[in-house]
Amino acid sequence: MDIKREDIIHLAELSDFSLSEAEITFLGGDLRGIINYISQLDQLNTDDISPTYQVFEMKNVWRDDEIKEQEANREQLLKLTKDEKDYQIKVPKVL
Repeated sequence: MDIKREDIIHLAELSDFSLSEAEITFLGGDLRGIINYISQLDQLNTDDISPTYQVFEMKNVWRDDEIKEQEANREQLLKLTKDEKDYQIKVPKVL
């Protein structure tokens, strides 16, 4: 696979990198080497191999939702704030 200079510049822009001409040339050689190395996998016979989506068994652990009594009530929590208005915590405006 041939990697063009425009491809490297496009990848750099997507990654928000700025590259010098020397870095573009150097990176092009590196990418060609990486792609050639990975392309060796194309020679493997994987006809009887099923796709692997996970390498180990995983499953979700579920628990029932439980409503628990809280130790503090609204009044106690509002006393901890610096500023309170209309029974709510007043905070600075965030835009």
